[in-house]
Amino acid sequence: MSKTQIAILPGDGIGPEVIAEARRVLEWFVARRQLDVVLGEHPYGAGAYRRFGQVLPKATEDAIRAAHAILLGAVGGMDADAIPREARNAGGLPHVRRSLELFANLRPIITIPALYEASSLKNRVLEGVDFVIVRELIGGIYFGKPRGIETLPNGERRGFNTQTYTSSEIRRIARFAFELARSRRSQVCSVDKANVMEAGVLWREEVQALRDNEFPDIALRHLYVDNCAMQLVRAPAQFDVIVTDNIFGDILSDCAAMAAGSLGMLPSASLGPIDQNGRRAALYEPVHGSAPDIAGQGIANPLGAILSVAMMLRLSLGRPDDATLLERAVGAALALGARTPDICEPGKSPVSSSGMGAAVLRELDRLG
Repeated sequence: MSKTQIAILPGDGIGPEVIAEARRVLEWFVARRQLDVVLGEHPYGAGAYRRFGQVLPKATEDAIRAAHAILLGAVGGMDADAIPREARNAGGLPHVRRSLELFANLRPIITIPALYEASSLKNRVLEGVDFVIVRELIGGIYFGKPRGIETLPNGERRGFNTQTYTSSEIRRIARFAFELARSRRSQVCSVDKANVMEAGVLWREEVQALRDNEFPDIALRHLYVDNCAMQLVRAPAQFDVIVTDNIFGDILSDCAAMAAGSLGMLPSASLGPIDQNGRRAALYEPVHGSAPDIAGQGIANPLGAILSVAMMLRLSLGRPDDATLLERAVGAALALGARTPDICEPGKSPVSSSGMGAAVLRELDRLG
């Protein structure tokens, strides 16, 4: 266990296809840049349940707890609903996030000029877009109780969920966002729905109080979530760091993906608190889901997974220069015309998942 352990969970659907390309990139850094890590691949998700009767087998759970970083493809699929709810709850992604205390989810949105035509937004709107959505990941309506489906006395069924946050949960994610902003342009936009939700009122009050007491150098503004969604497609370059709760961060990041050209372009990092040894649990994954409708066709965009490796290099492995090299290689491959179907302009010929991975590797060879 002296070497840095990377746990690779290909998962389901297109997960194995995109993770195969991300692993090739990691192996390039091992071979060419002396990245001293051990890569271990482990079953997780619906496929793991079919083979072992568990979404998260014990050996996989042990591996991710021992790992310095986790690289995940995607989980779920067409047959995921056939897995008993108890099994999903015991090993699903919300369980993993909460058990590792991965409270901070970072989703960077950066436009690449070569992909302007792949976006649904005008080129002038895309210029200079570079912001990060910081999503609180282990609280809010996805975890709040009570929750469930019940039958009322009149025979109607009612579904209910609870949006709940404590002061400490809000302050923890807000502090993360303010500290991140200090390394960027010192601007934070906090997003809530305080006009109709008490949880939103508390969110706004706690974020503002933390800024006033500890981060007076950071410019803070507040937006309602519906206005923020509109601003993301009207003028996304106005943002630096957006901090918001679990459900709003989930929705807004998918909306913001259109600035980057495709959901397949977006990486993410989910981080826990720093422990007494200076380490923090970290899980890296593309933002997209398992996309079972295109699984096995070799057409999924692996760049979200590959750029998640860049985030891992920077945030967990202490290799910022290598992270920048990888991001440059992705940009160069796109500039030379490599396109998977999701980002391919009409009349152009797309490449496969492995073809896109090969294009990035060629640019790593040239640049590195």
